[in-house]
Amino acid sequence: MAIQVGDKAPDFELKDNHGRTVRLSDFRGEKNVVVLFYPFAFTGVCTGELCALRDNLPKFVNDDTQLLAVSNDSIHTLRVFAEQEGLEYPLLSDFWPHGETSRAYGVFDEGKGCAVRGTFIVDKEGVVRWTVVNGLPDARDLNEYVTALGAL
Repeated sequence: MAIQVGDKAPDFELKDNHGRTVRLSDFRGEKNVVVLFYPFAFTGVCTGELCALRDNLPKFVNDDTQLLAVSNDSIHTLRVFAEQEGLEYPLLSDFWPHGETSRAYGVFDEGKGCAVRGTFIVDKEGVVRWTVVNGLPDARDLNEYVTALGAL
């Protein structure tokens, strides 16, 4: 089961598409964080969602908010994907130990070996303030994120 609103967000330490270490706790006290899990790079729905975020980036990466997109792909795959799609926000690899962070958030599909579409808005204190979890084929509504962030 996915973590719920009001829960303390599990901290994580993952490598981004450039090999840099990113920790959720690095943003504590500084920024709200949108933690977005997606199944795999280069797939149709994932590419559409991540490009929609790219096209609306100032709403998700600014002085008050940071977007962190997490998949079970390797950092090498994520680097090529980001370059190909012009994604300028961190793509984090939950590749090894495989799905550890996705499992901590309750969004890992054991049968498919990847994360489902889970989004968690974490406030500056590290508490989950909004969440939505969709199945693999179901895209999320970007406007819901914007509304949830506006309520913080």
